[in-house]
Amino acid sequence: MKKTLRPLLVFSLVLNLVLLFSFFSDSTETKSNNTPLGRQYNIQPVTLPDSINFAGEPAPLQYFDVREGLDREMLINIYWQSQTLLFIKRANRYFPVIEKILKENNIPEDFKYIPLIESGFLHIVSPADATGYWQFIETTAKEYGLEVNGEVDERYHLEKATRAACLYFRSARELFGNWTMAAASFNIGRTELKRQSMIQATNNYYDLKLNNETGRYIYRILAIKQILSQPAEYGFRIQPSDLYPELKARAITVDTTITSITVFARKQGISYKLLKLHNPWLRADKLTNMQGKQYTLYIPESNSRSY
Repeated sequence: MKKTLRPLLVFSLVLNLVLLFSFFSDSTETKSNNTPLGRQYNIQPVTLPDSINFAGEPAPLQYFDVREGLDREMLINIYWQSQTLLFIKRANRYFPVIEKILKENNIPEDFKYIPLIESGFLHIVSPADATGYWQFIETTAKEYGLEVNGEVDERYHLEKATRAACLYFRSARELFGNWTMAAASFNIGRTELKRQSMIQATNNYYDLKLNNETGRYIYRILAIKQILSQPAEYGFRIQPSDLYPELKARAITVDTTITSITVFARKQGISYKLLKLHNPWLRADKLTNMQGKQYTLYIPESNSRSY
């Protein structure tokens, strides 16, 4: 009897060990396949700030639609990490120039976020042919003194386009009575925003039912403002060396025709490409100037493109 039982006990013990090993093996494999991603990529809701404002004008976060509108844009911009990282990097290059001009024209600093959400500081053209840093359409650009033709397009001139934007915002502030509506009108146009304001009998952006793009516009600005004001709070850990530096160049004045941008650039000791990178408003390979108009061109100190 004992001799018969012993082989069965041994077999049972071996079987249990095999099953136990199999269990731990499967468990380890499951962890190795599923756990690391969870450790590395933590997807969670965003904690909204207790309060937030545009140009000193508070957003009423106690309203569900306002809170959810901000929540949407915060989530989009926090989890679209590549774009927001590029926004942070480029802002370091362009914000100082814009901030200075806004201050000179008594426009609140929060307006600096508009060209960032409009163009990302890239030379893009929208389906509606809005162009340049601030995405002016041609008629509005000319209305505010920008030169736009086949050889010169000052919508690509950061300083001049920003000064034109200041003129626009000042007049829009006078029309609507607050900065938030002035900013929203930059997207939809003053005429249409005024029409909607009259139809809906309110001059408060947060009480207006607008098209999807304009209805999101201020929330996009607020979200970018919040993230760029404290990027580490939202997972963006950036060192100063990661940021794009300002481009250093000397200014020269030209009041005659430049028959060849290539020849002109070589005389300055730089390449055609480098001249265009510093002066993107030059849209052709020449600059016709029969009236002796003064243009300011920026020339880097050398042909080097290093930081």
